[in-house]
Amino acid sequence: MIIAIDGPAASGKGTLGKRLAAHYGLPHLDTGLIYRAVAKSVLDAGRRPDDADAAVAAAKALDPARFDEVALKSHAVGEAASVVSAIPAVRAALLAFQRDFAAQPPGAVLDGRDIGTVICPHADVKIYVTATPEVRARRRAAEYRAQGRDIDEATVLADIVKRDERDSQRAAAPLKQAPDAYLLDTTHLAIDPAIRAAIDIVEATRAGRGRD
Repeated sequence: MIIAIDGPAASGKGTLGKRLAAHYGLPHLDTGLIYRAVAKSVLDAGRRPDDADAAVAAAKALDPARFDEVALKSHAVGEAASVVSAIPAVRAALLAFQRDFAAQPPGAVLDGRDIGTVICPHADVKIYVTATPEVRARRRAAEYRAQGRDIDEATVLADIVKRDERDSQRAAAPLKQAPDAYLLDTTHLAIDPAIRAAIDIVEATRAGRGRD
């Protein structure tokens, strides 16, 4: 069973992906980390995130076993990842890796921005997770504060709005809800109710397909 979860920044898709994977005993891939790793590699090399040649080279040399999730979750890397992910050649270089991950039995849970539309268009279950920009900014600011970073929520909101625009308007695999994806709005949902709602979606889909 392949579960594809898409949505904008700080919508809760990563948390949902991890919890659904644990619930169903499936491997989980946060595809955003892949692009963050490419971005960090480019930045570490002293190059600009819009340097296509540097970004493609980093994508081809990617080693997921060496990911440092804490370092990859920094604000600067996240901003650079949004730029890197808009480069078509970078997305092409990482496409096979993501599809191979999903294709391994017994399946997988993948979350990102183009899982249900590009990476796994035939996924068994597709969920598009969203929330208002204000709520997402509040969540992201809380994450930063938990990491010991003092950051203004208004600044985070401005960054999220800018990133939403960049992600949804890019030419390569723009962020959008797949026609057959279930919409899950987490604006007024805490984590546990959101997880229960996502599980209900998966179970309803499996029941409709004879639990294949």
